[in-house]
Amino acid sequence: MQLKRVIRTATTLLFSGVGIQELQANVADEQTRANAKSSEQSAWQDCQHLAGRDARLACYDGWAQRQSAGAIVQPERPAVVSNTAGGGCRDRQYSALSRFWELEAGSDCGTFGLRGYRPLNLSIAVATHRPETPASEADDNSAYQANEARIGLSLRTKLAQNLLTDEGALEQDSLWFGYSQQSTWQVFNEDMSRPFRSTDHEPEIMYVHPTDLNLFGGWRLRYTGAGVVHHSNGESRELSRSWNRVYLMGGAEFHDRFQVTGRLWQRIREDAETDDNPDIADYIGRAEITGRWNYDPDNTFDATLRSSLKRAGRGSIRLEWFKAIGDPNRSNLRFHAQLFHGYGDTLIDYDRARTVLSIGLSLVDF
Repeated sequence: MQLKRVIRTATTLLFSGVGIQELQANVADEQTRANAKSSEQSAWQDCQHLAGRDARLACYDGWAQRQSAGAIVQPERPAVVSNTAGGGCRDRQYSALSRFWELEAGSDCGTFGLRGYRPLNLSIAVATHRPETPASEADDNSAYQANEARIGLSLRTKLAQNLLTDEGALEQDSLWFGYSQQSTWQVFNEDMSRPFRSTDHEPEIMYVHPTDLNLFGGWRLRYTGAGVVHHSNGESRELSRSWNRVYLMGGAEFHDRFQVTGRLWQRIREDAETDDNPDIADYIGRAEITGRWNYDPDNTFDATLRSSLKRAGRGSIRLEWFKAIGDPNRSNLRFHAQLFHGYGDTLIDYDRARTVLSIGLSLVDF
């Protein structure tokens, strides 16, 4: 009889789509019920062997009460845990910086997988004045419009891990390759056939080392690292802009509410005869620091400050707001608003200060 019940339960579970783990739990329950029933049957039989009428009556009464009260208590079993939320670099039990740089074995997603780096975005930009750069090397005056579209692409992949950390250790270092690209599109400029005004390319290699250093007020230094980056616009002659630099970087966090990351870089010198822009660091800067405030699951605010580290005071400030579209735990799509002021909005205009407001959609780390 018990065998038939087990077979019937197994058939029902299989056809209802319940997994093997649930099936095993139900089979164990059936066995528990069988053992408990067998024990209860032997209990009342044992009563008749007791000496004394009162003792036997008390034994029978106890057995009867257990039967009427359903004394066979089913043992609690753990629920079947679904893995649909993902793990590794998607596991939210780890902090944002740990997931982003895969600093721990538990937040690791392996090598050579594609991940987001900077936000992938599509936006409309409104500037205080139109670009001053000529539309071509032969033009004296720009025919570009101040308002345009922006397209940003940024991806990265982990090339290697545990280069300096031990295999199987709780924390792990990593080597990454990243590529970022920003294009400005004169989508409203019908007179010029809506051309792409500029496209900036930025490949880089970065090494990230995990740390866990307690700082003041509950802040923790989570990583340090170094990298090398090439930044250019792919143009030639007078319109060419490019520079190479090496940098140091680090990041700290306060719980999962605030993060601060920073970079300090040094330009790699070029020959004076071939250097397209020898003063570019004086305008775009030599260091940057970014503060992030995760206000709530739906809203994130960023502020990035770049400085030339010289008295001239050049550099830039960028303020950003990311608003989740849908469930932020399931979707990485965000409404994105950005206000930029300073130098380096694009490489082609690196030495001209601009104020630009961009509004659009972004796909953040995935």
